[in-house]
Formats: sequence, C-alpha cells, structure tokens
Amino acid sequence: MKAYSGKKWMKGLTGTMLAVMLAGTTVLAGCSSSGSDAGATTADGKSVLKVEVFDRGNSPAGSTITNNYLTKLVNERFGAPNKIDVQYVPIPRSEELQKLNVLMASGGDVPDIVFTYDQGTFNRYAQQGGLTDLTDLLNQYGPNLKKFLGDETLAYGQLEGKQYAIPGKRSVLGKYASFIRQDWLDALKMPVPKTTDELYTTLKAFKEKDPGKVGSGIIPFGMTIEPAQSELLLWSFIKQPLTDEQKYTLSQKLGSRDYPILLPGFKDGLKFMNKLYNEGMLSRDFSLDKDKKQLGQDIQNGKTGFFSEDADNPFYAGSSYENLQKNDKNAVLTPIDVFTNNEGKHIKPEYAPNGLYIMIPKSSTKAVEAIKYLDWMASGTNVLDMQNGVEGENYTMKDGIPILKPDAPADVTNRIYNYGDMVIIANGKIVGTEEQNNEAYIAQIPEKYQADMRKSVEISNTETFPPINFNKPIDSEAKYGSALQDKYDQLVVKATMVSPDQFDATYDSLLKDYMSSGGQAILDERTKAFQEGAYTK
Repeated sequence: MKAYSGKKWMKGLTGTMLAVMLAGTTVLAGCSSSGSDAGATTADGKSVLKVEVFDRGNSPAGSTITNNYLTKLVNERFGAPNKIDVQYVPIPRSEELQKLNVLMASGGDVPDIVFTYDQGTFNRYAQQGGLTDLTDLLNQYGPNLKKFLGDETLAYGQLEGKQYAIPGKRSVLGKYASFIRQDWLDALKMPVPKTTDELYTTLKAFKEKDPGKVGSGIIPFGMTIEPAQSELLLWSFIKQPLTDEQKYTLSQKLGSRDYPILLPGFKDGLKFMNKLYNEGMLSRDFSLDKDKKQLGQDIQNGKTGFFSEDADNPFYAGSSYENLQKNDKNAVLTPIDVFTNNEGKHIKPEYAPNGLYIMIPKSSTKAVEAIKYLDWMASGTNVLDMQNGVEGENYTMKDGIPILKPDAPADVTNRIYNYGDMVIIANGKIVGTEEQNNEAYIAQIPEKYQADMRKSVEISNTETFPPINFNKPIDSEAKYGSALQDKYDQLVVKATMVSPDQFDATYDSLLKDYMSSGGQAILDERTKAFQEGAYTK
C-alpha cells in the first residue's frame, strides 16, 4: 500500500529552527581527500562502505532497515566479490534534512553515500565544498551508471560543468489527476465536468442535493495542505501565454517544487479557493491535514465528492478507494482532467527527470567504492531483481513487464518492502521505454483498478510543463526555502479561510511578509540569473 504521506507543516520549533539555521550558514565540516586506500576495514580485511537509507519504521517482522533481504543481496552480489562490506546508516524519513545536515557537519560520522530530494540542500553542499567532484570517477568507474541515467538526468547533478551528484532517474514524470464520484453524477443525471466552471456547477449540486445521502458532513471538494490537492487548481489560474522571463523569474523553487506565487493569476486561484471554502465546498479543517490521513478517511467514509491526488494514490490495495467500495458497493471514482486555464488547456506540472540527489561527501575516503556500488546497481538485472524480487515467486514476466503475484505469501512479498529506498538510482520501477515504465507503474496496483489507473496516468502526462532549471544555484532559495515554505502554506491557508471581504487585505499582507522574508531576494537573484543567460530551456 502506498501510504498517504507528506511534509510536516508547522513543524516542532526545534526542528524548524535547526533547519533554518543550517540552511543559512556553512554547515560542512573539514574535508579530506577521497580515495579507496584509506578508512575503515573489517576484521577479515574488507573495506567498509557506509550508505544512507531512509527509515520509515515499516520493517516487517524478522527484518530491520539495516538487515533484510535486499541488504543481504547487495553484500552477496556486490560486496563479497569486491571485498567490500556495505553497511547501511538509517535516517528517519520525517527528519531527513535535519539529520543529514547534522551528519554533514560532523565530518567523520557521515556515510559515504548520502542523498536528498531537496535541490537547495544539494546546491548548498556543493557550493560550500562539501561534496566530492564525481566527474572523473563517473567516467572511470561508472559506464553502466552513465548509460542507465543518460545525459538529461545526469545534468541535474551538475554545477558549473562538474558532476557533484548522481541524480536518481524517475521512471514516470506525470504527477496528478483528479477524481470524482461517478455514482453521485449518475444519481443527479449530470455529465462528467470538463472545465473549471462545469466543476463549480457540479460541486454546488453535490452540496445542495447531496446525492450520496451524506448529510451535513458532505465535502464536495476534498482538500489538504499538501501540494497534490491544490497544485492543479492553482496552476490552472496562471494566465497564459507566459514569456520566458516570467516563467523563470516569477516562480520560486521551495524544496523540490516550483511555486507560482508571483505569476499572474495566482491570486485569482486563491480567490477561487476562498469562494469554495466560504460556500462550504472545501474540507473545513484542511489546514490541519498535514499527512492526508483525514482526506483518506473522508474518501473511504463516502463524504467526499471530488479531489485531486497523485495519479496512483487512490488505487493501491488497502487504499481509501478500496475501503470506500467495501463500505459502499455502488461507489465509483472516475479519473478526470477538469481544471482549465484561460486558453482552455488542462496544464499541470510534471516531475523533473531526476529523483534523489545522490552525493558522496568530500570527507569520504570511499568515493571509488561508492561509484562502483552505484554502477553495479545499474548493471545486469540488479535493478529488476531489487525492485521486484524473484521471478516465479514474487512476480511473473508479461510482455517485458514484471507482474507482481497477488497470491505470494507475506514472507515473499516482504523481501522487497523497502525497494524504493534501496534502489536509489531509480525513482519508480524502471524496466525499459517510457511506455513500459508506465505499464510497470500500473501493474503494481490490483487488476480491478488498472483500467482507471491507466486513465489517471494518461491524464497526469497530458499538457504538462517541466520544472524550471537554472544551470547555476539560486543561493537565496537554499537560504530561505525552509522558512518560505511555511510562509507559502500560511498564505494559502489564511487567504482561503478568511471571509471574502477580508481576502484582498489578508492576501496582500501575507504576500508582503513572504517577500520580506526572502521572496524578494529570490526574485532579484532569479532575475539576474535570467539576464545573464544562466538558465536551461
């Protein structure tokens, strides 16, 4: 099951203060030269390679995050032949950046391979001299890795012509789709809405006529503080066409996402959310739903008529949709592409081709072993085997696509419970072409939902636009990003929930606070970078 998970908004004060302080200061310890002839060895003479691994607290009985089927596979296939003992260093997923900053500052205790999804963190480490230049090492020891990733993906780990990170490769670039209760539409004899205006009419009918017999708890439009619920709506209000200068200077990257906060139309999108909220269309306490758990409960309890989400999330075994159908056998969700912009298009953001930024700290003496490890992972059938388990036991092959066996016993399926965090060079299942990767993506969910999943994935890949990419770091985004993420969330929440007569004053006040807290610095630096031609089309 793919859990509903997300960023923790209004984090504990200690964690937030630490992240902000580290983001604005030099956090890296003294460095030593890299090489393969120094550092720890085991009693039997093996070299020790330490690799970060996310700990999500989900290890099945009989396994730990550092000792499981996949860690043993790595040491048998890669470690033993190369006389390397691969040891895994767990970092809680929810505290990733704080823990990583502390480790990087400690120097000697940092693993030889670390990673993050946060581009600003990668940029800061590289600029402060804390990362190994991998350019020559990759050429010498990473032929399989280079072929697997390709130049487009590798470019995301380069700064000023040098390779400072190995980007993980995303298998699927589509992000989002929307979903509507088809049985509610049928009860009202209404068609599937195809535009934003039609959606509003539909939501109003849901609210007033209550086709699901929910009562006062009905939620026409399910909303949370997470981007997956609001990005489709907000981006659809951005006025097109945009000039290149507007695209590059008026969006701001906070963490791994581009936010349209300064683009023309963003305020209109929030005003629409404000209208929906004040008319009782949106989830009342959406600002408190930081992990999407409440959204999931409202969907499965039959309260929600429409929502936007990651294209795959509703369809996994044990998902809110499956539970909804257990509670109401007549309930049906239909994937739809509904939000339209001023040109009538259903524009939406897509992922960058990279996932994780995989880095080797400058203090590591195991850079050669680290690249050899990543190159081994990219060679032969290692990605296939680590992501899917044993053919005939975990999966069968159909037209080149690994199909997981639904009847495999728990001890077999548990072999690969954390493959996503172990196969760090791949984000999602990679089996071949884009079409094959999409089919592998779809094959992960129960067969009864695969037709809808295929439609959802198609929507997520329709009329998309890529992230903005500068070929030099935007320092202010790394410096102010953590604090501004909270400011952005506060702007969305408060502007949505305020009474309509207070919307303009609230929006203007919060935007002013956002800009004075680092937003203006990002705007100025992006404008300068654009004028200097430091951007990638």
